[in-house]
This record gives sequence, structure tokens and C-alpha cells, in this order.
Amino acid sequence: MLVLRSFPSRFVRPARPLPVLIAAALLVACGPAPQGGFHGFPPAAVTTLTLQPKTLPVGYEYVGQTAGSKEVEVRARVTGILEKRLYAEGAAVRAGQPLFVIDPRPLAAQAEAAEAEVARAQAQLAWNERELARLKPLAERRAVGQKEADDAAAGADLARASLRAAQARLAEVRLNLGYTRVNAPISGLSGRASKSEGSLVNANETLLTTISQVDPIWVPFNVSENERLLLDKAVAAGRLVLPKDNAFDVTVKLSDGSTFPRKGRINFADTRVNPSTGTYEMRAEIANPDLALKPGQFVRVKLNGAVRNNAVAVPQVAVLDGPQGKFVYVPAKDKDGKDVAAVRPVALGEWVEVDGANYWIVESGLKAGETVIVDGIAKLQPGGAILLGGAGPGGAPGASPGPTGKDAPPAKDAAKAAPAAKS
Repeated sequence: MLVLRSFPSRFVRPARPLPVLIAAALLVACGPAPQGGFHGFPPAAVTTLTLQPKTLPVGYEYVGQTAGSKEVEVRARVTGILEKRLYAEGAAVRAGQPLFVIDPRPLAAQAEAAEAEVARAQAQLAWNERELARLKPLAERRAVGQKEADDAAAGADLARASLRAAQARLAEVRLNLGYTRVNAPISGLSGRASKSEGSLVNANETLLTTISQVDPIWVPFNVSENERLLLDKAVAAGRLVLPKDNAFDVTVKLSDGSTFPRKGRINFADTRVNPSTGTYEMRAEIANPDLALKPGQFVRVKLNGAVRNNAVAVPQVAVLDGPQGKFVYVPAKDKDGKDVAAVRPVALGEWVEVDGANYWIVESGLKAGETVIVDGIAKLQPGGAILLGGAGPGGAPGASPGPTGKDAPPAKDAAKAAPAAKS
């Protein structure tokens, strides 16, 4: 049985008259189409830069770890009981400063015994010499046999040898007695004492502490084999000029981002590849008279002094990351002759700083005289319409100057608008 229910009138939505709907549809169909850019969006206002070749200073940055220019292990040179520690662990020590005392009494007793043996050998030598002096003239007058005189001479020679042996033994014991007072071999920063008072230490085995000479201080770092090959190729092609004899201007950045006030120099560059790491080892030397740098600190080593000839550079903010690598936007024309943004893949080299702004040196993908988009990148899409607002050097006024200009492009605002542009 079919039941029909009625609803209150407040729930029933009155239908619009059909003529009204038809009129509205005709108005939409006959109205003006959206104007502008990509998928209905208005064209993005952009600023461009015309690339010009320039000779630019370049720097190279590596991770390093500080180390003492001399690292000395202080070991016990005699066996005995450690009696005293005479220095503050971790403090700076000077060469010759006493560090430890090993119980000297056993060696002092040995020294007394060696002195007595020397005295006995001296007395024996004196007796043999007197005996030889008595028998020698008698043997010349044939008052005694020659054998007695020869025995007296041999006895004197043996006594002299015994005396020298006793003196050498005494010198050895006295030397070991001096080793019971362990002094710092170099000046530098001391390490932790590995043995406490009352411990038995063994000669030439037991490590007591370490001392690091930190003025000057060394900063070893590694250069990858691949990067070294690229540098060698660039030098061979004349695109890159490196300082002679590795005379780089070395600066060090600390972990808090500050720059160490004193500069250094390269004092070692290995010509062999480390087979375990695939890198070349290099080492910088920096003056450190105030001991501000400590061994073991991780730092960033920057080498300045190299020059790139006829380099083409783009602002860092203009470089984006895509699925296929890094790219930039360049202005182009679509089939209707309108200005659009086109993607251009690029291969990049060093990161340089020019007039306070950051730039990438372009290895391939762009040539001198071409134009790239450097501002307004946040609103761009591949193939999207653009509104050119200016050009770089050689273009229309109002452009953001490039590396050849006096001011850097407004990369700060663009970076805020387009986080993806950071590379």
C-alpha cells in the first residue's frame, strides 16, 4: 500500500522559474572570457637579468678538525710507583715544567751502589798501577821475570776497563734517577692524567698524559677526488687560475658561524689519494698565540685566492631544484608570440659572493648574453604568461643589476616568497 506523506511548507524550497535559469545561462555564455596568464591566472610580473661574462674571485669551503701541530705522548721512562701529579689537568704547560714524580728511592739506592762500585774500581786500578810501576823497572834489570811484569800491566788494563764500566753503570742509574721526575717535553695544552697517584707505571709503556702544541694549530681537511679532477680540468682549460704553490688565503669559520680573526696558510697538500676515503688530504696552519682554538674543534675552512675567468653567474635566488636537477626560468615566446616562462636546466660550479649577494657560477646551460628571470619566481609556472618588468645590464631600465653591476638583486624578498628557490 503506497502512503503519501506531506511535509510542512517551511521545508519546501520554491523552484525558480525556468525562464530565469535560461536567462542566467545565456548571460554566462555570452559574457567576456577571462584574460591573462596560465590557467586563468594573471601574468606574473618578473624582472630579468642579462648575463655578461666576468672575472670573479672564487672560494672553496671544506669541513676540517683542528689538531695540535705537535701531539706528544708523555710516558714513564722508568718503572716505579707514581707519587705525585704536579700540574693541573687541561692547563697550559711550558717545556721543562715538572708533571709527575715517580718514587726515586729505589733508584737512589742503586745510584749509591754504583758509586761504591766506581770507588772500588778506582782503588783496584790504583793498586794495579802501583804494582806495574814497581815491577816494570825490576823486569828491565832482569831482577824479576818478564811474566810478572806482563801480568801487572794486564791487571792495570783490566782495572781501567772495570772502572769505565762502573762509571757507565753509575751514569745510567743517575739518568734513570732523573727520569723519576717527568717533565713536559714541549709547551702546549696538557691532557687528562691517565694514571693516579699510587699506581705502578712501567718503563716506556705506561702513558701518563698527552700534550698538544696549539701555537700554531693545524687544521687538516679533505678534498674529494672528483672535485680535484674538476679543478684540474678547469685549470687546464684556462677557466680557473689557482694561487701558485697553494698560497691560498685561508679563513676559518667556527661552529657558531663566527670567523676566526687570524688567517692561515696551506702547509701540506698530499699528492696521493687515500684509498679508504677517496680524498686528498690538505692541512692549514694558523697562528694561535692566545690558545683560542683548541684541538678537536670542527670548523669550516675557506680557501680564497682562486679566480674564474670569463665566468657567467646567476643570482642564487634564481636557481631552483626540480626532479631532473637544478634549473632557472628564462623568458620565451609561445606560439601566439606572448611572453612566457621557460625552464632551462643548468649545471652549476662554485658559489661566489659579489657585492654582498650570493651567485652561482654556471658551467653549462646558459651563455653570455642570455636573459634569466631573477625576481617574481614564486608565481611562475613552466609555460606560464609573464609580464616583463625590466632587464639586466644592457636591457631596459629598472632591472636588478647582476654581478657586473653595483647592487645585488632583491634576493631577500624573493627568497621569502619562494622557499624552493634556495639551493
